[in-house]
Amino acid sequence: MITMLSLQGTVADAQTASQRDRDGGQYIPTIWVDPDGCEHWVMDDGAEGYMSPHTNRQGIPVCRRGNVCGVMQSDQFFATDSHRISSSGQARLRDFFRQANATSYIITGHTDSRASDAYNMRLSLNRAHSVAKVAQSSGARISDVRGYGERQPAASNGSASGMAKNRRVEIICIR
Repeated sequence: MITMLSLQGTVADAQTASQRDRDGGQYIPTIWVDPDGCEHWVMDDGAEGYMSPHTNRQGIPVCRRGNVCGVMQSDQFFATDSHRISSSGQARLRDFFRQANATSYIITGHTDSRASDAYNMRLSLNRAHSVAKVAQSSGARISDVRGYGERQPAASNGSASGMAKNRRVEIICIR
């Protein structure tokens, strides 16, 4: 059984409005998995809801669990100030996505704090998109791609080793 609940006044409304703007007022029926692991649907008439075979006692969908299943240290895959992945890096990523066996993935890019916030946001998003392209070429389903720049450090930016840990792309597996 699939449980469908209407999503009124939520992020999905904003996504639908954005989709409507891009599609010239037309709704395109689709299903997607958002970053919290919840599967959503939208019909061609604009109706939206959750799709989940599981609900809690209050009838609220229980979504899939997501966890960080891969961390790419940027220094190993990207040259400084670049979002291009080497062919050997692409091969390693394709192997990862073939073996990870998740329903979908969320790709998030991160940087250290050496450049401006705007530059870091753009670089982290471009690097995340580069990883997502490789994932899609290997048949993986990408739910979301995000760039966080320097805003979610994994370590202190006060040392070279800390900055190296912050330059990363995280892959979140939705199972």
